[in-house]
Amino acid sequence: MLRKINKLIAAVSLGMAAGMQSAMAGFMDTLNLREGVTPISHAVYDLHMLILWVCVVIGVIVFGVMAYSMFAHRKSKGAVPAEFHESTKMEIVWTIVPFLILVGLAIPATKTLVFMADTTESDLEIKITGHQWKWEYEYLGEDVSFISSLSESSRKGIYADPNTVDNYLLDVDRELVLPVGKKIRFLITASDVLHAWWVPDLGQKQDAIPGFINEMWTVIEKPGVYRGQCAELCGRDHGFMPVVVRAVSEEEYASWLAEQKGASVEMAAAADKVWTADDLYAKGEEVYNTQCVGCHQLNGMGIPGTFPAINGGPVANGAVSDHLNLVMNGRAGTAMVAFKDQMSDVDIAAVITFQRNAWDNRAGDAIQPADVKAAR
Repeated sequence: MLRKINKLIAAVSLGMAAGMQSAMAGFMDTLNLREGVTPISHAVYDLHMLILWVCVVIGVIVFGVMAYSMFAHRKSKGAVPAEFHESTKMEIVWTIVPFLILVGLAIPATKTLVFMADTTESDLEIKITGHQWKWEYEYLGEDVSFISSLSESSRKGIYADPNTVDNYLLDVDRELVLPVGKKIRFLITASDVLHAWWVPDLGQKQDAIPGFINEMWTVIEKPGVYRGQCAELCGRDHGFMPVVVRAVSEEEYASWLAEQKGASVEMAAAADKVWTADDLYAKGEEVYNTQCVGCHQLNGMGIPGTFPAINGGPVANGAVSDHLNLVMNGRAGTAMVAFKDQMSDVDIAAVITFQRNAWDNRAGDAIQPADVKAAR
């Protein structure tokens, strides 16, 4: 009988231990700082855990002494409080001990900060520019650049059931592709307002400030897709500005880069050809759904008092030259930004053609990429 009881106790103990281990693992995965996939994220995580356990030890000691004192020296046991107003020894102790703790923590913290700030000897440099509400990536020295915006599926989820959309508000139409095992230096700025480029798995967040360039670096250790978002309140659509990094092997990256360079050549050739109105309309609808829909809505009606309607509006039904000037140069004092540096000649021509012929607009005309090129 005793043996059976011992086995039962052992089984219960193992079950409780497994449950506690599972609970602790769940806590570490959901509530604790993310460990990440870069040397910086590991250094930050280790520093975080060191400080956390120091705080835990301090808390156990302080609250343990408080609990013992309240229990052992309670009034019901006839405890008489000591009568003194100061103790030089105690004041020295509680001044020196915290000082030593802070100095002890400052050493690894400073080491980590210096490590994070060292952007020298990079293998690849990428300029990141924040726009309302998208990111522009430029691979310096490679003649490759593109705009990354919220994916169409996530944007449609805004007006539908978000639960039906994978990676809702954390998916983009074009991912930032990076090679693993290479030191990558980021140059981060903005064209309009404050933004902040943040990917938790990389272990860093850096502000994007107009007229100023901040730096950060990373070395991604594992292939995979890592998601983040703008971490600065940058305007009405701040929550619709995700970041998606796809880390691939060096061979895959080289192949991808070659494809992008080929696409740039094709885009340049496309700007010189004459497009049919139907092709411009189809292309323009794609551009509108990524670049314009956040402000002017899917139906082109905008938001009264904030963003004007394109459907039935004076711009899309007025002179083509005025429409082109507005899209390219924006309008001062409003949320309408200049798109001449954000969109290609083809995209600008296509989206203007789409806007002038979509919904209730029936201008019946089309603008060619060559017209946009001539207007630059």
